Amino acid sequence: MFEEASEVFDNMLKSSFPLTIIVFLPAVLILVSPLPAEAAHEFTVYRMQQYDLQGQNYGSRNAILNTEARTVEAEVLSRRCVMMRLADFSYEKYQKALRQSAGAVVIIIPKNMSTMPQDIVQQFMELEPELMATETIVPVYFAVEDDELLSIYTQTQVSSASQGSSSAAEVLLHSATANGFQMVTSGAQSKAVSDWAITSLEGKLAGAGGDDLPTIVLVAHYDSFGVAPWLSYGADSNGSGVAVLLELARLFSKLYSHKRTHAGYNVLFFLSGGGKFNYQGTKRWLEDNLDHTESSLLQDNVAFVLCLDTLGNGDSLYLHVSKPPKEGTPQHALLRELQTVVSQQYPELKFSMVHKKINLADDTLAWEHERFGIRRLPAFTLSHLESHRSSMRNSIMDMRTRVDLKKLSRNTKLIAEALARVVYNLTEKGTNADLEIFTDQMQVQEDQLLSLVDWLSAQPRAAQLVDKDSSVVSTLEYYLSRYLKDIKRHFVKADKRDPEFVFYDQLKQTMNAYRVKPAIFDLLLALCIAAYLGIVYLAVQHFGVLYSVLRRVTAPRVKQH
Repeated sequence: MFEEASEVFDNMLKSSFPLTIIVFLPAVLILVSPLPAEAAHEFTVYRMQQYDLQGQNYGSRNAILNTEARTVEAEVLSRRCVMMRLADFSYEKYQKALRQSAGAVVIIIPKNMSTMPQDIVQQFMELEPELMATETIVPVYFAVEDDELLSIYTQTQVSSASQGSSSAAEVLLHSATANGFQMVTSGAQSKAVSDWAITSLEGKLAGAGGDDLPTIVLVAHYDSFGVAPWLSYGADSNGSGVAVLLELARLFSKLYSHKRTHAGYNVLFFLSGGGKFNYQGTKRWLEDNLDHTESSLLQDNVAFVLCLDTLGNGDSLYLHVSKPPKEGTPQHALLRELQTVVSQQYPELKFSMVHKKINLADDTLAWEHERFGIRRLPAFTLSHLESHRSSMRNSIMDMRTRVDLKKLSRNTKLIAEALARVVYNLTEKGTNADLEIFTDQMQVQEDQLLSLVDWLSAQPRAAQLVDKDSSVVSTLEYYLSRYLKDIKRHFVKADKRDPEFVFYDQLKQTMNAYRVKPAIFDLLLALCIAAYLGIVYLAVQHFGVLYSVLRRVTAPRVKQH
């Protein structure tokens, strides 16, 4: 029996079956094993601003991303997609990524910004202008955090931190075994958007008493601005200004609808587009009215232009002027009435005038009233911000929570009372300083302001996203038409030969994070396969020797049985 078993074993060794198993089974296992890369997560990303203004390039000039993810803790960031959480973001880390020629930067922001500590929010708001001050060829994206994206970030952070291990063998081993993520955008390279039309809207209330009446112009720009257009909601700047203007339109339309309260002033309302881009809508509107037409309300008797900007918070109000108003002028009358209303109705409010001359050497104007001042129209801006450099005016952090409804309502009533005292000349008539006009049936409607602010801050209103067919424009136009007459649209397009502004597309894309093994894994796998094939080759070449060894090893065991 033992001799028969030995014979069978010899026949198996001599047959090709073992060799087939040895050579082909590992290859089959490799081929049928799961693919080393699979789609891990798909999410929406929002690209940093890219635009040209006054011939100067701003923001990220690239939109294509296809590179491996790393966090800023990694020592080598070259041609890597550097992921950062907003809570850990700093300008130094951002500059480190740019200095090392990173392939891209993805900044992860929380779903609910209100949960962020205020010091981190304020720090990022102050950094936003720095991020856009100069152009960069590195694609910069923002992504809203979710569980899967947070998991990707955590795994990438662990992998990046291991790169700094003291042992080269540990680094090599971890590189071979760790999972990485390949970040890929689905969009194309960004390109300039041609024939983009910035839209502005105007409407008016005609005064009573003749054709040559003085005109008061109320202005607010409706577009928002921030480091990423699709994340720019502009609740306070300048959603609050738009809400105040629309509520003033409603209140004064009631006054002008009755013969007894129909004042001897025309009131012109203007919602300007492109306010965050050096007030392009206002500039073109002034050119159309002052240079390209024979008759307009702006060419006749303009009492003053009042621009409304960022009025949804604070316990201070500032009247920003380029030239202090002279006594006896309508501009001085408005200043006096604002002071009167504040002292009589809101003594807790701090009100003051801020004088700043127009600096034509600057690339951009500080406030919207300066556009009118350049054309020698008396104008000023009312805001709760003391400086035009406030980070609140140009931030993705300017969200609905930044607007205090009570303070917005208070500021609306204050402005309405002051304007009414001017148009009805109440002080000159000896009317009591504590008289309140907008009470009872004429009071400011807080629910109206609430719905306006909620609607305005529920959608991004960056100028690159609001075209002439946008629902934002059509809704604002409808609202104005409910209370005003002669509603008109005004368009401004960039000059094709020498454009003052240029917008770019690919501002919102889909990004895929693919789970992959690093390149070193492929190298080690290739070495293992080569070593295995080398062993097989030697075994085949020296099969007789191998056979003899196996015979000697197994033969005694068979005999013992």
